Amino acid sequence: MLRQSEGTQGQIMTVDPGSLDTLMASRYSCRGFLPDAVPRETIEQIVATARRVPSWCNAQPWQVAITSGEETDRFREALKQEVMQAKHSSDLPFPDSYSGVYQDRRRTCGWALYDAVGVTKGDREGSRQQMLRNFDLFDAPHCAIISSPVELGAYGALDSGGFVTAFTLAAQAAGVATIAQAALAGYSPFLHRYFDIPEDRLVLCAISFGYADPDHPANKFRTERADLDQIIDWRG
Repeated sequence: MLRQSEGTQGQIMTVDPGSLDTLMASRYSCRGFLPDAVPRETIEQIVATARRVPSWCNAQPWQVAITSGEETDRFREALKQEVMQAKHSSDLPFPDSYSGVYQDRRRTCGWALYDAVGVTKGDREGSRQQMLRNFDLFDAPHCAIISSPVELGAYGALDSGGFVTAFTLAAQAAGVATIAQAALAGYSPFLHRYFDIPEDRLVLCAISFGYADPDHPANKFRTERADLDQIIDWRG
């Protein structure tokens, strides 16, 4: 629900915090999609909303290549072939390691997923097959590849991260499920070739999206969030 309030710069349009919190809480990383395509006008509205996020000097560094229909299937098959034969190579280095609470959260998320899909502890082949589902795009009918200019470095990536977040929330508001995937960026040279992404742009991640399969076991779990006292360092 929108409302207007008076500020020093005149009228400010605000949103009911409860509605925003409900939207945020309803979003999750979907790992099982129905084959139904999302209408083009819905996708355009998602991007139109997401583009309103802030960026340094209003550079708006994000660019998006989006697949639909048979092109998604062609991309999916080509990607899987690439993964079988190519080495991991990303435009931006992946994390060196996860330690402490970050490792704990990563493990908790991983085991919750494995438990949902029936992968038992020690089943390395089962966990490998679940990892490879990234490159099936979890059967999504659409995939978006996000890139940012090399010259803007980490700050272009930071701005584009805001766009990714806004994309997933705008999609959720439209009844469209999403999953942001760093895994695909591990094969950046292939993505540059396939989508004709210039070398002066960094491939950052993918977003697979479509309508969620409510019966898929991978969609049955939710991740937790840190308490506020683990996030905020109050000063005064």
